[in-house]
Amino acid sequence: MASKETRVPLIFGTMIMGEAGKNGVRNSDLNECQTILDTFFSHGHTEIDTARMYAEGTTEAHLSRLNLGNATVDTKVYPAEPGWHSPERIRAKFAESLEKLGRKKVRVFYLHAPDRSVPFEDTLGEVDKMYKEGLFEILGLSNYAAWEVAEIIGICRAKGYVEPKIYQAMYNAITRAIEPELVPCLRKFGIRLVVYNPLAGGFFAGKLSGTEDVPQEGRFKSGDAMGKMYR
Repeated sequence: MASKETRVPLIFGTMIMGEAGKNGVRNSDLNECQTILDTFFSHGHTEIDTARMYAEGTTEAHLSRLNLGNATVDTKVYPAEPGWHSPERIRAKFAESLEKLGRKKVRVFYLHAPDRSVPFEDTLGEVDKMYKEGLFEILGLSNYAAWEVAEIIGICRAKGYVEPKIYQAMYNAITRAIEPELVPCLRKFGIRLVVYNPLAGGFFAGKLSGTEDVPQEGRFKSGDAMGKMYR
């Protein structure tokens, strides 16, 4: 019996998939990963989200070994150090993403976070060139302040560059900082909002009841960097 499509459009985040032993990886077995994605696809969803930095750079290659069918893939370049969003380096990092994914293009290319060591105009100029080369379909932003989004829109319109049309933000019932400024900003400029962590990193799944719970794995695991951030 075929699974029914879910009403809410979902994007599958792949941060926990990758090479065994790498940071954040909980699904490294290819058969297991394929089963997870097949379940996702069976409900009518086709959007996959990844990033160059996920699982210490191994997630994209992991995805290339799976059967994604007609799914679309979105990826991101995070400025792990100052200068990563310079024209030369952002092109090189995005080229790495495409190579690891085994694809000639992606649906959405995100600037994963602001690299304030590089003028936005320089970054956006190179990104526009990559867009015109057909390497991605939609420009996205993530983890930018509302005023930075407005500045980027202004630059793109003044220079004729491709404008961001999608923004990825952390948002859930207890993480609502985007509501006062970012959400109105996105509405003003017609930018689609997609959210990550809708279950607060799994907290709303019901396995944790409070700070006294110390899981041995997952995002709330005590001791590692991600656990400290979430706890």
